Amino acid sequence: MGVRIIFSNEKFLICASRFSRRRNRLKTVGRAVVRVAERLGVDIEVYSRKNILSIFVYYMNGNNEEIPVYCDWGKTLNEEDVYHAIRSVIYALSFHPRYEVLQTIRKR
Repeated sequence: MGVRIIFSNEKFLICASRFSRRRNRLKTVGRAVVRVAERLGVDIEVYSRKNILSIFVYYMNGNNEEIPVYCDWGKTLNEEDVYHAIRSVIYALSFHPRYEVLQTIRKR
């Protein structure tokens, strides 16, 4: 169940703390992002920084524009809740003409 690249530079970026002790949280968010990414046919990139306190998820369009779609600050959600949170932001973005490639999220 791998993620395939359909759109050249479109991807999700998951940014987590390098020193995080919340590895399970990163796995939960990661699995939710994989589900959305597979549905859209885009890639995922994970990177870490030492100066952040939470897990952030960005959608990067073909113009290298990072659009924040999720932050887990203070949340104790399960994978399904994270998936629906990310999917709802992507769904809303899909109505903007600039992000028409996201329209596949509207199909069941």
